[in-house]
Amino acid sequence: MAQHAYVAQIAGITGKLFEYPFDTVKVRLQSQPENLPLRYSGPIDCFKQALRSGGFNSLYRGVSAPLFGAAVETSSLFFSYRLTQKAVSDTLGHNKEEPLPLSALVACGAISGGFTSVLLTPIELVKCQIQAEPGKLLGQPKNPCSVIACVYRHHGVVGFWRGQFGTLIRETGGSAAWFGSYEGVTAFFRKQHSQHHSLPLDERLQPLPIWQQLLAGASAGVSYNFLFYPADTIKSRMQTEEVVSSLRGQKPSFLDVGRALWRQQGLSGMYRGCGITVARSAPSSAFIFAIYESLRGYFG
Repeated sequence: MAQHAYVAQIAGITGKLFEYPFDTVKVRLQSQPENLPLRYSGPIDCFKQALRSGGFNSLYRGVSAPLFGAAVETSSLFFSYRLTQKAVSDTLGHNKEEPLPLSALVACGAISGGFTSVLLTPIELVKCQIQAEPGKLLGQPKNPCSVIACVYRHHGVVGFWRGQFGTLIRETGGSAAWFGSYEGVTAFFRKQHSQHHSLPLDERLQPLPIWQQLLAGASAGVSYNFLFYPADTIKSRMQTEEVVSSLRGQKPSFLDVGRALWRQQGLSGMYRGCGITVARSAPSSAFIFAIYESLRGYFG
């Protein structure tokens, strides 16, 4: 089991390095202030303004926290997913040589996502605070240390879990879709292969060709990000506005932020930045699963 966590860390960090500039653009699009004209007309305009104001390096601002977060997220997801699969298999008395039904794998994905959300929310909060806009945070340069100090000073330890409900919805539903899509596409390819080749069970469960792994991983990334994107948008707004709103004596809930966003921008506001997120998540998730499966096969 420990090998699953180690392999997943490498895969997660690799995927995060690829997708981080796109994630920065997504957060800036999601966290544009209320009751003001939109600063960015879309992802391309956001990219251009970021490059003009801070160069390409500005798109990697605060990358240290997300790299740590990617290691935590992917290792936690895969480790808890495999652990949950084992627990479900033992409980149901399922034959360990046969894969679990897809419905059980989707449930295992949801459980692993719920567990991971608790670990991920503080890291996401620091990441979003740094990504939202360059500049200073209450007079201090924006970096992980200044954000952590500011949040702790104004809200204590519990402040790091601001937006936990949104992360829980995104990770529980998203991870169910992520693992479910991957396992579903993988099962489809295995079925197609078995129809053309009469193979024993152990050979049917061998790793798929790399292009099929990439396609299954890409479908997982699209499912994860598109289906529960509004919850991520609300979470990002809560986490980026938290310090300012606290100074005004406000502390809006997940539903308050969701209602306000719906009134102001409607469905398009809920899905602002979704296109670029889905576009970058397909190759990123494909790399994560392909690297994970390759290293898992290498380490045994």
